[in-house]
Amino acid sequence: MAAVMRLVNRSAFGPAMGQQYVAFSSAAKVNAAGVRTGRGLPEKVKIVEVGPRDGLQNEKTIVPTETKIHLIDMLSASGLSVIEATSFVSPKWVPQMADQVEVMKGIDRKPGVSYPVLTPNLKGFQAAVKAGASEVAIFGAASELFSKKNINCSVDESLQRFDEIMTTAKEAGVPVRGYVSCVLGCPYEGAVAPERVAHVAKRLYSMGCYEISLGDTIGVGTPGSMIKMLEAVSREVPVNALAVHCHDTYGQALANILIALQMGISVVDSSVAGLGGCPYANGASGNVATEDVVYMLHGLGIQTGVDLSKLMDAGAFICRTLNRKTSSKVAQATCKL
Repeated sequence: MAAVMRLVNRSAFGPAMGQQYVAFSSAAKVNAAGVRTGRGLPEKVKIVEVGPRDGLQNEKTIVPTETKIHLIDMLSASGLSVIEATSFVSPKWVPQMADQVEVMKGIDRKPGVSYPVLTPNLKGFQAAVKAGASEVAIFGAASELFSKKNINCSVDESLQRFDEIMTTAKEAGVPVRGYVSCVLGCPYEGAVAPERVAHVAKRLYSMGCYEISLGDTIGVGTPGSMIKMLEAVSREVPVNALAVHCHDTYGQALANILIALQMGISVVDSSVAGLGGCPYANGASGNVATEDVVYMLHGLGIQTGVDLSKLMDAGAFICRTLNRKTSSKVAQATCKL
């Protein structure tokens, strides 16, 4: 890693469970990839909660609209400032999101909280705005095959399609966030060159996306590949306009997020209870659990504005509804105490 890390047993000072805390030296170090990174950790991190959309979209059984609304309201009460509410895609492709209008009209919008929605095309954008969306997200991929499987067009075609959305969004004063999928690997193509990720990220940023979320869609990334990818992208897009979106398929998500923080990233996507997957990426497990991200960040002294206890209540609620065990290690550990 970029900084020297040591595990300190702080049982005498922390809670009775004897948690281990991670301490970092502030001096610049040379990591295994030969990259010199001595930047300190951010004081505050914005968490983008993607559970209600990215977390639920892959569920085989349709989740009741009332459950989705209640989940979003519970997440709002936890202190999260950004909650991705739903997706305005065709129900033919993602049946789970067929109730997008009802969800947007049913949630209790808390002041200071943003509820962005995913919009794949102009028709989706127009429907989202009509339903009350004040922020949207568009999504592309660094992989040609994934783009064709996911949104039925090439990478360049998808970017051309987004031009139309961006023009309309600017006229309406609607901020747009951009996603780049498969930044550290593709289920169809394998490894993805960092330069390809940088190219797509630069195009989205140049179009006017205020923030670019870099997604390890199938969770194959490691700290080493994360460093190389972020180096390439940060040469084309300002670091303060970047976010990371990590799936935990290989158990690398928290390590990858920590690397991103050390490299100047201060926005992290995550999903309550680790819900999620991808309909077009077989084998991709859920997103990193928001509870685990918050626990790590708070342990590092980084502000999030999130009440972990209320967040865990939201995770417990949706897991009971789905009749499944949480994927959050923090929630699992707490239940055993």
